Amino acid sequence: MSTPPVIQVDDLCKHYGPVRAVDGISFTVARGATCALLGGNGAGKTTTIAMLLGLLLPTSGQIRILGEDIPRHRYRVLPRMNFSSPYMDLPQRLTVWENLTVYARLYGVRRIHERLATLGRELDIDGFFKRPYGSLSAGQKTRVVLAKALLNEPDILLLDEPTASLDPDTADRMRSTLTDYRDRSGATLLLASHNMSEVERLCDQVIMLRAGHIVATGTPRELIHRYGRKDMEEVFLDIARGIRNGEVRE
Repeated sequence: MSTPPVIQVDDLCKHYGPVRAVDGISFTVARGATCALLGGNGAGKTTTIAMLLGLLLPTSGQIRILGEDIPRHRYRVLPRMNFSSPYMDLPQRLTVWENLTVYARLYGVRRIHERLATLGRELDIDGFFKRPYGSLSAGQKTRVVLAKALLNEPDILLLDEPTASLDPDTADRMRSTLTDYRDRSGATLLLASHNMSEVERLCDQVIMLRAGHIVATGTPRELIHRYGRKDMEEVFLDIARGIRNGEVRE
């Protein structure tokens, strides 16, 4: 028998009055996969992630994660999940170490000092553990928030622009860290990104959204071949412009 999907979404909708932010999407993500949710601003990526986390209630449809119905039983699986976004701030006056310690306790992490020391080395943040979070640069904050997301060694990691504000060298190292974590733990990663080279490197599944609808799916290589383009950035532009002109080639 095949392994059931870790994430299963069926006919998911989120409406705000006449605005259909997410409009009847369905997809699955397998255990150990890295899946990208792609689309322009307002496509529905962040709304979808918020519903997967149980932060937003769907208007209709179903979300099952690790076999559990998220709107009804999200607390059964939340300890096995985590989330990272550069747009989420931590308490500004607490030091990096204090912030991560608070979250580690909330997540029930054992041997907190040891876990923080490991993440400090892996994400190169140990040099500013004692600094207030509010004093950090945007790139440093991105790395700290990623450390927060890895504290409990989650089975499912949801990432919104995981390398935003990072210089190319640091971003490359963070991608390696995420890949190593996935390969070591068997975790499932779902990320929203506007960095198409990142998608090509990290992802084995792509879901393309526009105006709340899924308009293309496949591996990066499949999509590049299907649209006759040289890379995912050209595919992204081709799909977006094609939909706008009613000329999508599927």
